Amino acid sequence: EQSYEKGIPTSKLKASGKTKKTGTKITFHADPSIFDTAVYSYDTLSQRLRELAFLNKGLKITLEDERSNKKTEFRFTGGIAEFVKHLNRGKTVLHDSPIYVEGKRGTVDIEIALQYNDSYAENVFCFANTINTVDGGSHLAGFRSALTRTINYYASSAGMLKEQKDEVSINGDDVREGLIAVVSVKLPQPQFEGQTKGKLNSDIKGLVEQLGNEKLGEYF
Repeated sequence: EQSYEKGIPTSKLKASGKTKKTGTKITFHADPSIFDTAVYSYDTLSQRLRELAFLNKGLKITLEDERSNKKTEFRFTGGIAEFVKHLNRGKTVLHDSPIYVEGKRGTVDIEIALQYNDSYAENVFCFANTINTVDGGSHLAGFRSALTRTINYYASSAGMLKEQKDEVSINGDDVREGLIAVVSVKLPQPQFEGQTKGKLNSDIKGLVEQLGNEKLGEYF
């Protein structure tokens, strides 16, 4: 056990009891000299913790608000496939179950889940080590490339693109209409662009594309 103020230890590290549990327990109070307000939003915390539970399948996260005795438990054994279902709620989906693929390439763990609805909009949510990379990056580029290539290859092999004498080509915009997808990668020492970590710059496009081509190809 140890206490800190403004990042500086105010006590020595000491043993304070016995336990069979493992892990770290952190108790903190916002410093009023740093934060203008210390009122916590249940909805904001709930949204982020739900996201974390989706991204770490099987992990149980409990959020309890002692101000109102409100309590929510998040646990999703289906992981990001359930995340995609959650994002597609209220929409008319074109296939009942999301397509889900996962695998490891080198030191990078890759998960992809996707499902189409009858709209024209594309919504792809990308995460690197559970950080929401809102501006995409190499993992998004790899996924998009694999999706376009795999659907083109399958449709061509099955003779679906022949129109009279010419063969119709499918581009990236075509395959992303009505697409809801979540791409999650976990990798050591990720490289981000900017302070907000909005874009992943780590050179993993080829790894995501390779896994996507293989696993989506197997699915089709």
